[in-house]
Amino acid sequence: MRYVLLLIGTLSSLVWGQVTGAPVVVDGKEILRVYGNVGPFSAAERAAEIEHRVALLAEKKVPERIGIRPLPTEGIAAVMSGSVMVMAVTVADAEVAGVTRDELATRYAQAIQKAIDSYRMGHTWRIILRALGLAFTIWILLSIVIGSVWISVRWLDRRVAAWVAMQASVRGLRGSRLLLWERGRQMLMLVLKAALLICLISTLSFAISYTFTLFPQTAGISTTLLGYLKDTFGNAVMAAVRYLPSGGFVVLVFLATYYLLKVLRFLAQAIENGDFPAKLIHPEMAKPTYQIVRLAVVIFAFVLAFPYLPGGKSEAFKGVSIFLGLLLSLGSSSAVSNVLAGLVLTYMRAFHVGDRVKIVDTVGDVLERTLLVTRLRTIKNVEVVIPNGAILGSQVLNYSAMARSQGLILHTVVTIGYNAPWRTVHELLIRAALRTEGIIADPQPFVLQTSLNDFHISYEVNAYTDQPNDIQNIYSRLHQAIQDSFIEGGVEIMSPAFYALRDGNHVTIPMDHVAPEYEAPAFRVEAVRVRPAVSPRADGRFKAQTADLQNAGIPK
Repeated sequence: MRYVLLLIGTLSSLVWGQVTGAPVVVDGKEILRVYGNVGPFSAAERAAEIEHRVALLAEKKVPERIGIRPLPTEGIAAVMSGSVMVMAVTVADAEVAGVTRDELATRYAQAIQKAIDSYRMGHTWRIILRALGLAFTIWILLSIVIGSVWISVRWLDRRVAAWVAMQASVRGLRGSRLLLWERGRQMLMLVLKAALLICLISTLSFAISYTFTLFPQTAGISTTLLGYLKDTFGNAVMAAVRYLPSGGFVVLVFLATYYLLKVLRFLAQAIENGDFPAKLIHPEMAKPTYQIVRLAVVIFAFVLAFPYLPGGKSEAFKGVSIFLGLLLSLGSSSAVSNVLAGLVLTYMRAFHVGDRVKIVDTVGDVLERTLLVTRLRTIKNVEVVIPNGAILGSQVLNYSAMARSQGLILHTVVTIGYNAPWRTVHELLIRAALRTEGIIADPQPFVLQTSLNDFHISYEVNAYTDQPNDIQNIYSRLHQAIQDSFIEGGVEIMSPAFYALRDGNHVTIPMDHVAPEYEAPAFRVEAVRVRPAVSPRADGRFKAQTADLQNAGIPK
């Protein structure tokens, strides 16, 4: 039992020494380790000084061989090169190594002599030129390989794209099926390029490391680089392995959310197309409702997966999350109000995309409706962006809502003099409305007499249309038809400043529609008979003058 414990202690001391000892590295290679302190110098300081002395001995080409010299008075064994002491081996070093002091010193002397010989052989011009040639060859070959891989990937991408196009033409792929094939091709090439990129990066890193090992001066860098790559990739692999249980839950949440959203989207499309009737959801509300439910599902899935994300439980991650939430809550008050207004407008069904509406002072067609803003295009082809909060707080006139089922009533007013029969005016206005392109005959147009003014009567013609997005052009055609109809009917459209009483002015109707026997009227002057208190002879003379005027054609 005692020997077993002794063996275990020896192995433990050796392992501890390998972990805690300071290595002596020459040309990137570890030649020995020192463990104990010598005077005020620690093991690391001793290792650095030994490296410096070995490098000097190798560079100066000292002919003496490395040997040992015990120094009992000082309790050490010196490793010497002639009269130069390279290092001292202590009893502490021997105890950690598990051998006697002199035996350990002999081993160290042999290792140092071997390192000096290797150093001198590796630093000759022949070795350096050979290393340069080999490094140049390696990098030329690596460049050729990288270029060949790049050209091959591009060639393969073109061939796969041509094959997919041919398959689409042969099979008649259209729409979503063609998009699925194209996305599959892109995904395949993306995976292939990612794998090749990882391989090229690994090959490049090992080529750099191997190039450093060719030169003794950079062999240490090579060892450091390889250790860094090993630690980096090793830590990444170990982190991925340790994360597998939590990552599996995150993957399950992701897959469940993905397929749930696919089912919800299918139901929304079915309701919108009328294939799946739902009493509580109107077909027009299917898409907005799906968007809201999708957002809620994604947020819920994120809340479930958040604690299992890499770094999700760290205090820094939590602090950043709180900070971002505070920024959003302070800086998005107007945005939140617009989003809420957008939700209310969505379920109010005040207007739809394509409707002709008037919001505040803007008249136009609805181009897009989002949760934040609504975009209109005016009749002058100007795009106007209106926040949903402003829309919810104002009046909305929808010209297209009733036009879909009953038609939109367009109306315009004309003023006609009292000398024109009102029945004739009604007939002319209705005839003009029925002639107008864009006016429907059923329901039939009708006329309202809105006011009896001082010099004329106001007639309002009302006509139905099912084209609310073309209101301005229909109004223009209606006014043209009214002008033509009244000209053909011989009725003047009076203005407030134009009187029916004329002093010889010609009628305003174009000459093509005026009767040939028409003459401009003149003022009618009627003489007033006043019987003055005069003699009968004067009275007779007045009557004679009146008769002369009548004979001249002047009315009484």
